[in-house]
Amino acid sequence: MSTQNVANGSARWRVAIVDDHEPSRKAVREAVLAAGGGIVGESVRCGDVVPMVRHASPDIVVCAAGLPDGDGVQAAAQVVQADCPVVLFTSHTDAALVERARAAGIMAFLLKPLRPAELAPVLDLAIARFKDTRALKQSLEGRKVIERAKGTLMTRLGLTEDEAFRRLRRAAMDSRRPMVDIAKALLVSETVSRP
Repeated sequence: MSTQNVANGSARWRVAIVDDHEPSRKAVREAVLAAGGGIVGESVRCGDVVPMVRHASPDIVVCAAGLPDGDGVQAAAQVVQADCPVVLFTSHTDAALVERARAAGIMAFLLKPLRPAELAPVLDLAIARFKDTRALKQSLEGRKVIERAKGTLMTRLGLTEDEAFRRLRRAAMDSRRPMVDIAKALLVSETVSRP
């Protein structure tokens, strides 16, 4: 079922599982399949997580907190840096672990032993939060680029902030490209044209 769902694109989510405890991995696998998802990879070691994520391109990773070759939270942080959301699968909920998970960018927790009914809402919420967080970061980065481009126009052409903004907006509308792309191009051209 998982291979077929994943192959024909009908899987609710493409999930990778990282846990060295086979009964726990099996419980997650069965719950994912029962909820209409597909399994695209499984690993039992921290060292295999990032290569598996790059190869399998899951929608989400369910990662155990403790792994035999290292710290599951650190492995999860690497997965988040590779642009994939992570749900931490653990039997511990102490404040220190929660803080480490938050700092690592982990989107949610699943508690062991797994209660299958909890899996689908946790995965749905984690994926949605991850997308929202990524969009917010991109928006903030885009605003910074636009601000820098406005500053460049103001300095180079002696424009006010409003005039610089209108020029960027007009160029974006004329070229039918996002304003952030115009701002990036302006900043690149400014860098290239400097002596």
